[in-house]
Amino acid sequence: MRTTIRAALGEGQDRDFRLFILATILAAFGSCANATAFNNYLKDYFALDVAQRTFLEFPRETPGFLVSLFVGILAAIGETRIAGVAGLAAAAGMLALGWIPASFGLMVGSVFLFSSGQHILMPLQNSLGMSFAADGKEGSVLGKIQIAATAALLAGAALLLVLFKYAGLSYRAAFTSGSICYALAALALLAMRPRRERLSGKRFVVRKEYGRYYLLSILFGARKQLFITFGPWMLVDYFKQPVSIMTLLFFVVAVLGLFAKPAVGRLTDRLGARAVFSGEAILTIGLCLGYAFAPELLPRGAALVAIACFYVLDQASDAVSMTRAIYAKQIVRSPEELAPTLSLGISIDHVVSMFLPMLGGLAWRGGAGGYKIVFLGGAAIALLNLLVARGVGAKVARPAPAAAR
Repeated sequence: MRTTIRAALGEGQDRDFRLFILATILAAFGSCANATAFNNYLKDYFALDVAQRTFLEFPRETPGFLVSLFVGILAAIGETRIAGVAGLAAAAGMLALGWIPASFGLMVGSVFLFSSGQHILMPLQNSLGMSFAADGKEGSVLGKIQIAATAALLAGAALLLVLFKYAGLSYRAAFTSGSICYALAALALLAMRPRRERLSGKRFVVRKEYGRYYLLSILFGARKQLFITFGPWMLVDYFKQPVSIMTLLFFVVAVLGLFAKPAVGRLTDRLGARAVFSGEAILTIGLCLGYAFAPELLPRGAALVAIACFYVLDQASDAVSMTRAIYAKQIVRSPEELAPTLSLGISIDHVVSMFLPMLGGLAWRGGAGGYKIVFLGGAAIALLNLLVARGVGAKVARPAPAAAR
């Protein structure tokens, strides 16, 4: 792995690459507390029902809608410094979650701050990661970088599982630890040399030829609520699973990610984005049908096991997000447009993900089996995603040499 990565680096970039990997690992550690405990925290500390939980997705996803604006405003300070500031915001929001009183308003404000930092980091981690890769090797390099992040998730999930189950770890301690990790990640990013002083001549990039990428982003915004909100809530609310079980499942997701993420990267390089997008859409259709019908077709114990397996596969499929980033790099006119384009993609997908959970929550609460409507809707979205993905070129032309770094 080290030899492959070194071949993708230019002279003198080893130090920055090591700092980037360190920041990636620390941010992954930080995200563990949120990924494993957040839904149980909401259920135990605030006693939210499904409608209230899905309403929370509006303020939680709003920063994703605004991420293009945030990155545009800060464009002059460069990608690495924006990422560092985002890490500090995520640290502050997570720390607040651990220490605020049981006030819904304060909780929403803390979630908004944490989510702002987390969402700004999303496109910048991909664009910074790809800046270390040679042309045609973006998938392989991103996949290998993600091994480090997934190993950190694995270690963090294992530690949290032991502490939650056997040491009675509090939500306060978990969120405080995550906050410290995000703060250290921010310091590592701020210690890197700027890779580009400005992101592009234009702070916001909207082009007609990027239309299919934007459409894929919209569909992803709808699809991702399955593994962010409704899949976990099925286990926490419908099957009454405690935080220790959710942490165990997250541990399994991390183990699977060690293999899934580099495999997705290699498949993207070898087969192209269209094949990967199509495979993910077909998998999602199957998972949605499983979510919808397993509770009524199987005994409760067997249904719980099935839903847990669907949840693990659902979470692992997020590895395809790197394929969207690679596809964006392949279609942008110049490298300087990559980060603004990725940021706009995130903003677009959050137009959907801000509102769709509330509709899904109302359908879920509408009566017995309301969850079925939610997941059948997810299957329909995945089918549409498959149709759009089939229109992606099998081989996307690379940027012209004049636009190269």
